[in-house]
Amino acid sequence: MEKPMNVCVLVGSLRKASFNGMLANALISLAPSSMKFDIVEIGQLPFYNEDLDTAAPPAQWATFRQRIKAADAILFVTPEYNRSVPAVLKNALDVGSRPYGHSIWDRKPGAIVSGSPGAIGGFGANHHLRQSLVFLNVPTLQQPEAYLGHVEKLFDEHGKLASDGTRKFLEGFMQAFANWIETIRSQGQRV
Repeated sequence: MEKPMNVCVLVGSLRKASFNGMLANALISLAPSSMKFDIVEIGQLPFYNEDLDTAAPPAQWATFRQRIKAADAILFVTPEYNRSVPAVLKNALDVGSRPYGHSIWDRKPGAIVSGSPGAIGGFGANHHLRQSLVFLNVPTLQQPEAYLGHVEKLFDEHGKLASDGTRKFLEGFMQAFANWIETIRSQGQRV
């Protein structure tokens, strides 16, 4: 049996009852059994400051970097704040990209799902995140794209998906992501 795909999940919302947190849990539940998930909390990461990036960086940075480096792929689930990603997610990208020349993101397959109460489903955040991932050399799943508008209407009172159509779409998205990870693995783009 082939080694499972270990996927770290980064959620760009810190709110306890976050719709994007619910969305991340839904995505995990709909993924193929070949994928194993680790939701990595990013709210505790101190803001990136090069002065702190010494031989003994903050412990939270070191732990975060180790967890992401050990993963086979990254799933980003994010809301949109002011047509961009939340500061906590941008900070995680910055912490992982340093020190220069030691980025944990390099050649690690990724996928993005954005969810928003707005009609366009976090389109701005999704594409702004893609810009950063291009620079960080994260081969990001292009299709299907996943922007979920009116996300607050997608879940029941228990935080479970209420729409069969959304469930089917997200299941297909996760299968496409699994296929993408395998494609990148087979091309030897990961070290």
